[in-house]
Amino acid sequence: MRKALDLAAPALQTARMTKLALITGASRGLGFALAEALAPEYHVLAVARTVGGLEDLDDRIKEKGGEATLAPMDITNRDAMAHLCRSVHDRWGKLDLWVHTAIHAAPLTPAAHLDAKDWQKSVSTNLDAMGHMIPFVAALLGESGTAVFFDDPRGGERFFGHYGTTKAGQIALARSWAAETERTGPRVRILTPQPMATATRARFFPGEDRAPLATPRDEAARLLPQIV
Repeated sequence: MRKALDLAAPALQTARMTKLALITGASRGLGFALAEALAPEYHVLAVARTVGGLEDLDDRIKEKGGEATLAPMDITNRDAMAHLCRSVHDRWGKLDLWVHTAIHAAPLTPAAHLDAKDWQKSVSTNLDAMGHMIPFVAALLGESGTAVFFDDPRGGERFFGHYGTTKAGQIALARSWAAETERTGPRVRILTPQPMATATRARFFPGEDRAPLATPRDEAARLLPQIV
């Protein structure tokens, strides 16, 4: 694993970094595209479970003259996230930006046939993880940082019981945080991407004509002015 975050590494000079962006869910889709778009103005701390995707991102960022630190971790692991955020504090002192795109997209199913394993994974990834990530990251963002979440309003739609319910809960929590910090910071933004040709959408709509859909890279370019 190249350039992985070493939690035991000594502190680095913060002067080496102009801005630091934490991207959770950085190995594919919109998270990958936004991480690439933020470089080289930001040093990217890329978090995801898929090592290959993180290494591909690292290559793209290097091609732009930027730098990334890879953190192959699962956001549902509270202890791992605590160590990650402590390491960020010790090495860089703060975060300027948190972009959260990590999601679990369980298969569509009627509410009467919810799968217990898929339900638990949806709750754990899409909702429970926010219960520890927001407190950890808020301390690093301080008053001047920015946190960004992405809405996908599927709550109440047929067969979207797993995903729609937990995604709606995630956004409800983000909205509460945004209301609480409106005057004090950090800035909390909730954006709604256009339909994109991603693996998540393909799982929900197999066989869909993907030609009219936005690419994650194009959507990242459209959303970036609202983020930075």
